[in-house]
Amino acid sequence: MKIIIAGKKLELTDGIKNAIEDKLGKLERYLNPETEVKVTVSAKKAAQKIEVTIIPISGPIIRAEDSEENLYAAIDVVYDKLKKQIRRYKNKLQDKHQSKEESIRFQIDEGIEEDDESLDIVIERRKKFDMKPMSPEEAVLQMELIEHGFYMFRNIDSDEISIVYKREDGGYGLIEHE
Repeated sequence: MKIIIAGKKLELTDGIKNAIEDKLGKLERYLNPETEVKVTVSAKKAAQKIEVTIIPISGPIIRAEDSEENLYAAIDVVYDKLKKQIRRYKNKLQDKHQSKEESIRFQIDEGIEEDDESLDIVIERRKKFDMKPMSPEEAVLQMELIEHGFYMFRNIDSDEISIVYKREDGGYGLIEHE
């Protein structure tokens, strides 16, 4: 597991880097040795923020973030979130391989088991709609008009499907296909 730590407008001390590596290193037993873990630490006023993105060789990207007054507390919270997500994903994989008649649930990590409700994914609504080509700026205006937090559109420049979204800091983001 490769841990890449960066500070955003903030100088990271060796103590902080070591605390992050020690805590996130405990996740290594769940992950492939080639897995890349990107960590970004930033500070806003009185809050310290840590963002962690786990990019596995196969499987979904796992991400967690937290802001606390104490950075070490934020590291602990993010570790717990990541561990829970990994455990949920591994349980889901194991359930997929079991027959439907089997009622035995595998337990992961010290006998802690997620309840069945948190593992069920139910798509409650599907939508289909035409997408006229538009610029990202037009898409943001459309998003604001319908008062949503995101908007999917066909990018006029690339003819690819893209998404614009509102960021927590008040700005906008754009998601594009690579």
